[in-house]
Amino acid sequence: MGFKEPSFADRQAAAQNARKNIVEKFKAKPGPDDPAVLKKAAERQAQAAARAEAQKQREAARVEKLAREAELAAQAAAEARRLQAEKEAAEAELKAQQKAARDARYAARKAKK
Repeated sequence: MGFKEPSFADRQAAAQNARKNIVEKFKAKPGPDDPAVLKKAAERQAQAAARAEAQKQREAARVEKLAREAELAAQAAAEARRLQAEKEAAEAELKAQQKAARDARYAARKAKK
């Protein structure tokens, strides 16, 4: 009552059925000129074109962002240079005022003598 080993004929029939199933599966596949296959290919092409367009838009946005950042950096640098020039001018004016005050005190001391 235990396990019955399949005979050679049983194994041969199973192998033939397996080959037949593989051939049927291959024949059931649609050909390259089948409308369903052509439709899928067209959909894939449309998706690829959409991805390419989206990539172009992302690249354009990135380039625009870099240009804006460069412009902002240039404006910040110009502002920093302007502030530095104003600071240097204020320091020069302060030194000139201090020198004028010092010269006036010196002249007043000389005038007393």
